[in-house]
Amino acid sequence: MKKIALVADSTSDLTATMKKEHNIHVIPLKIRFGQDEYYDGELKSEDFYQRLKQAPDLPSSSQPAPEDFVKLYKSLLEKYDEIISIHLSANLSGTVNVAWIAAKSFKEKVHIVDSKTISLGIALIVNEAALSIREGLNAKQILERLHNARKNIETIFTLNTLEYLQKGGRIGKVAGMVGSLLNIKPIIRVNEEGIYVPAGKARSQDKALEQIVHHLQKFAGNRKVKALAVAHGAAQEAANKLKSALESTFGVSTSLFTQVSAVIGVHTGPGTVGAAVYYE
Repeated sequence: MKKIALVADSTSDLTATMKKEHNIHVIPLKIRFGQDEYYDGELKSEDFYQRLKQAPDLPSSSQPAPEDFVKLYKSLLEKYDEIISIHLSANLSGTVNVAWIAAKSFKEKVHIVDSKTISLGIALIVNEAALSIREGLNAKQILERLHNARKNIETIFTLNTLEYLQKGGRIGKVAGMVGSLLNIKPIIRVNEEGIYVPAGKARSQDKALEQIVHHLQKFAGNRKVKALAVAHGAAQEAANKLKSALESTFGVSTSLFTQVSAVIGVHTGPGTVGAAVYYE
């Protein structure tokens, strides 16, 4: 049986426990405040949001360089036979394209997966890959399973403001909402193409959370919930409310509860709360 290594990027918002338990290798994106550059995860969440609040200009984010991927893949292939490398949507970042470029150096030993989602959605796909590796499936079988998983995962979130998405150039098909959202909380879904699309708007955060639960119920159809994940950016109380509401609605415990990475925080800002659901 071939040994398979698992790689994800830092926007997957995996917890330290998940990374350790499943031996997941995470390649970080980068953020820059003026002349100061940091690897994603280098700044504590509290410090990041404090700096974001005080920064005269919006910080920028950048993807790993091809050589970063090549170095990691080369190191892993000294111990493993193959690699499955899972990354955020190509329609939101160039990260997966850089991974594809790097993978060409290793013939067919590195398999790149465009998750077509972000944050918690990626985490659920990565977790499915980790469990599949543990089951002893081969790379082809795992990639087929991930393709099916991707079609059954919904990621949706609410923001305090669209300002950060707009300034960061990641606004996608949500752009039309900008002018009408003064004091309104936008609700955004990651669609099948891995693009942000408007899913609704609410006059308060609590109402936005109710809409998220409603949308995830509607998306379920006749499917059961296999896994549930919740994350936030400097919004612990709201995230706890969403977690409780979703657990009560679906009768499933949350398998991942975390804070979003700084790179995602750059584009979503404080007050972000969201969830991803993996349906069977």
